[in-house]
This record gives sequence, C-alpha cells and structure tokens, in this order.
Amino acid sequence: MHDDHQGRMVGIGDAELWVVERGDPGGYPLMLLHGGPGDDHHEFADYLDPLGDRYRLLLVDLRGNGRSMGSDPSTWTLPQHADDVVHLARALGLERYAVLGHSYGAFVSLQNAVDFPGQASQSIVSSGLGSVRWMADLEQKLAAFEPEDLRVQVQESWARESEVRTPEEFAQLMHDQMPWHFADPRDPRIADYEGRTSGALFSPEILQIFARAGYGGIELEDRLGEIGHPVLVLAGRHDRTCPPESAEVMAAGIRGAELEIFERSGHMTFVEEPDRYLEVVRDFLDRHSAEEETGPSASTDTAPA
Repeated sequence: MHDDHQGRMVGIGDAELWVVERGDPGGYPLMLLHGGPGDDHHEFADYLDPLGDRYRLLLVDLRGNGRSMGSDPSTWTLPQHADDVVHLARALGLERYAVLGHSYGAFVSLQNAVDFPGQASQSIVSSGLGSVRWMADLEQKLAAFEPEDLRVQVQESWARESEVRTPEEFAQLMHDQMPWHFADPRDPRIADYEGRTSGALFSPEILQIFARAGYGGIELEDRLGEIGHPVLVLAGRHDRTCPPESAEVMAAGIRGAELEIFERSGHMTFVEEPDRYLEVVRDFLDRHSAEEETGPSASTDTAPA
C-alpha cells in the first residue's frame, strides 16, 4: 500500500482533482483513471508501478471521487469526467500523454477519445464497454453465478448500491462484490488485492447518483470511427460485467485499434494476469510514445517523490 504524500490538488476550473504521481518524473505521462464510480486511485494499488521505470504515472481521483474537491454534484457525469481529462492535462502542462482507464475509468477513457480525438495521444480502454446494451443481461448472469453463497452476497450488495450512505458501507459493498469480478470467485488473490488497496476513500454520494442513472449511460458504438489516435482495448475472457464480445466490437470500430483478451481473467485483469498486463501495456506505450518523441524528452528538475 502507498500513502499519499506524493499527492496534490490540481485546479481545473470549477473543481480540484487529487493527483498522485509515481515513476519517472521526466518520463512520458500516463494518466490512470480508476473505476467505480465512487472508488479512487487506490484501485490500482502498486500493480502498475513497474511502468514507472520509464513512464510518469499520474493517478487521478475523478471529480466527485476520492480526495478531489469543489465540484457541483450536477457535474458528476461521464461526459464531464471525459472533459476533465483535457483540462487536467492542460493544467499539468502535458503536450503528449496517454490515458489508461479501467472499468468506469475505461468508459471515461473511451468517451474522452471520442469527444476529444487526438487530445490524448494514446488511449487504453481496460475492462470497459462501448454501449450499455452489454449490461442488459447482468441479472441473468447473476442468477447463474456460482457458488450460491457468493451469488446471494453479490445480489444483496447490488440491491444496496443506490442506498449506500457511508464510506464504510461502500467498502463493504466492494468487498461483497469482488468475487463477481474475478474469473475464479474464490481466487485467493482477492484478499491480497483488498490489502494492497487499503486506504481508498470511497464516495457514496456519486455511487448513488450513478446507480440510479445507469452508470453513466455510455453509448459510443456508433461514434468509434471518430477516434483517430492509437487505442488499445483490454478485456478478460471471463468478465461478467464488461464481456469480451463488447471489447471485440469496440476494437473493430476504432481504426487501427489493438485488442488483447486475457484468457484467464475476469474484470480485474491487472490483478489476475499482472505480468501479461504490464507486458501488453508497456509494449503498446513503448511503440507509440516513441513515435511521439521526435526530440529529447522535456527535462525536469523535479525529484521523485
């Protein structure tokens, strides 16, 4: 677990976003967008830190989430989260950068790529969707979910989402739902993951809003052709929420997109197949960030945190 001494508030106009920096401060910037809504940057724990040997990792608490402050709840929407990526990059003085979003963060990454093509130089969509239609059969999938004790646990937690009131209740929801997100519902790494992500500041208010409004209402499959920059789509073969078929449709609709399906993973690909995940992301970034670096990378006097 990391503490947050590296974190700082970054003003983007009508809000301040909490940003934790790790890795090479002079490296190519990689913005990391967490899931939820209502989770925070702790979702990634230290799993992606090995990329910091050459990349500047910027772990962001999205507006309305975690330690980010100052925003009107009426602005807690998927399009606004996508817009915030552009404003954050400007506030940080980033000319070239990549965005990696996981789960709900993948919705944000894709929305950003469609709404602002080319603003991010590369986008990585990890365990995401291009349309809510892929979530239409979640209840049927849950009805078939085994083992039975965990099925009941997940069903009861879903029912509580729109009523969650405290960060502690939210943390319990996350714990109760985690088996659903792994290919093996009794994966022993679930406990390890929960330990490594301790310290998260869960935000029940934004979860309530999104639970009642269809989790952002992503609907971009007819606009994928508007994306003109390199995109990497990542999916777990056994993901029950964001099925690999949705990733295949996404990748087919985006010019030149690359697709990687993790055959032994559910929704938590970077936890279930961490070495392969890092390998695939690094390969994509190494190839495409090298295309960006026509000159020497900008020098920096900032010491590592």
